[in-house]
Amino acid sequence: MKHFQNDDEMFSLMKDKLYTPVVGDILDAMGFAHQFLPPYLHPLRPDMKIAGRACTVLEQDVFCPQKKPFGYLTEALDQLRPNDVYLATGAHNSALWGELLTATAKARHAAGAVVDGYTRDTPQVLSQNFPVFAKDRWAQDSSIRTNVVDFRCPIEIGQVTIHDGDVVFADIDGVLIIPREAAAECIGKAIEKASGEKLVRKAIEEGMSATEAFAKFGIL
Repeated sequence: MKHFQNDDEMFSLMKDKLYTPVVGDILDAMGFAHQFLPPYLHPLRPDMKIAGRACTVLEQDVFCPQKKPFGYLTEALDQLRPNDVYLATGAHNSALWGELLTATAKARHAAGAVVDGYTRDTPQVLSQNFPVFAKDRWAQDSSIRTNVVDFRCPIEIGQVTIHDGDVVFADIDGVLIIPREAAAECIGKAIEKASGEKLVRKAIEEGMSATEAFAKFGIL
């Protein structure tokens, strides 16, 4: 069954109908068993949710002022496309996200940001209603401490190798990377599984045992 015609429809359905546990279960069943980013990545607000295409960003720590402050940060921001998720890793001595980066990404209709590190300007970021996931909050500035060295390149976070254009799905339970080539099949199956889970819950609430429910529906 075809559930969506294009990325816009797919991402809308993901945010409306799905949650990371059910999508992660489908990826496991498809043989993609290592797709969750580390559990220390959290949304700035519990209700934040992201569905979009990864725009991968590689950063590095530096230890003195550079000839080109921030490296290729502004270039990485300025080439963001609608539905992109700014996904950065590689530097840990400063905040990797903040108020003005949020404003730029939002103006370019990006879907959100996931940084394997710290974010700052938290009240100003929250006021923009743009979903951001990060390790923690820390105000230390990146201008003399961090360079973007490349973007739209393969990166690795935790157990996951991420390629530009992979699908990013994030909610209160975690950040999930869906390989680009598997995304349509995975999301279609996840929508069907989510519908099945509602039937199982209803059956259990009406008195069916967990054993009976699993035997009947194959879902738990």
